[in-house]
Amino acid sequence: MTTTYVLVHGAWHGPWAWDRIVPLLHAAGARTVTPDLGAPGDHGLHDDARTVAAALDAVPEGDHVVLVGHSYAGLVVREAADVRPDTVDHLVLVDGWAGPDGAGLLDLAPDSFGAAMRKAAAASPDGRTIPAPPPAAFGVTGAADTAWLAPRLVPQPLRTFTEATRLSGAVDAIPGTAVHCRPVTYPFDRFGAALGYRLRALDAPHDVMLTDPEALARVLLEAPGPA
Repeated sequence: MTTTYVLVHGAWHGPWAWDRIVPLLHAAGARTVTPDLGAPGDHGLHDDARTVAAALDAVPEGDHVVLVGHSYAGLVVREAADVRPDTVDHLVLVDGWAGPDGAGLLDLAPDSFGAAMRKAAAASPDGRTIPAPPPAAFGVTGAADTAWLAPRLVPQPLRTFTEATRLSGAVDAIPGTAVHCRPVTYPFDRFGAALGYRLRALDAPHDVMLTDPEALARVLLEAPGPA
């Protein structure tokens, strides 16, 4: 059986975030799909979840589907899986935000983070999008990686952070893995543990798919197997 990894990027990023992971998964015989959440104009969490659900609908029938969400996309993939529970075989959160029905990212984040995001959006030209922070905010500090990442980052609609997750509970029947990077920035390990996901720690920065693709690829390839 072929495994298809649906790889969903986080805030301020694009499908290119997985460029260093995709060849490693293909070399192992897997397929990959990288939906783009960077639609122009204002959009929210629910719009992004519909984009991922559509990507799931396009996966060949019979494939073993591993749905992966990085950072903000932890919320997105859980909402998408909740409406496609018979399609997704395993969920992987990579330093991913996650919570119960009704929790949005700013409900899970510290108040200081929410205040900073709202202030940044208010100061933006349209008053609704958050300018991209520098690469160092994602733990990317090497000169080459910084030069590669900085021009690719895009503004993020504030509404993706303020909309509350809609979950029926169907997603809770899907097994999951929560990858958390160390040193810890936000309690991604606790989010995963609260969901009953098995935990995998990586000594890498938040944008681990860029800085340590081989290490993350190994965890992704092991994810569908037994705990």
